[in-house]
Amino acid sequence: MKFSTRGDQGETSLLGGERIPKYDLRPETYGTLDEASSTLGVARAATDNERIKDILLSVQKDLLVVGAELSALPGVYGKLARTIGDEDILRLERWIDALQEEVPLKNEFIYPGQTVVSSQIDVGRTIVRRAERWAARMKREGLIPNERINRYLNRLADMLFTLARYEEGKSLP
Repeated sequence: MKFSTRGDQGETSLLGGERIPKYDLRPETYGTLDEASSTLGVARAATDNERIKDILLSVQKDLLVVGAELSALPGVYGKLARTIGDEDILRLERWIDALQEEVPLKNEFIYPGQTVVSSQIDVGRTIVRRAERWAARMKREGLIPNERINRYLNRLADMLFTLARYEEGKSLP
């Protein structure tokens, strides 16, 4: 495998070809989503619960879509195969409702660490919250053409919180 050296000088390419510094707001935001996806991948690999595996894999696929949206220049944005839509947000909300029906949330502070999987999901949630903050800045600077991205990230963090509590409820005696 041949490695690319194009990034050796601290720049990266956006979808559309423009080169920007790796510390720019766009790569900071979609890089944070990549970090969240990797963290959630650890949780997916660690759990034996097929429902959790399916939910996390679906989220990881969505995070790639969001990352592509955030890295796409206006000239190529319309050519993306998929973007985050209302149905993606509704899916998250349905998962929250369904999970809470099985394991109702307690009205108390949560200290992550009940199980390895729930803790890993909680780490993913905090990374998503960081990406959400970066995305809010991108929105304020007019760099996000899809207003659903910010709503999706907010609901995703809520869903991950609920999923972690579900995992704890299903795993602990």
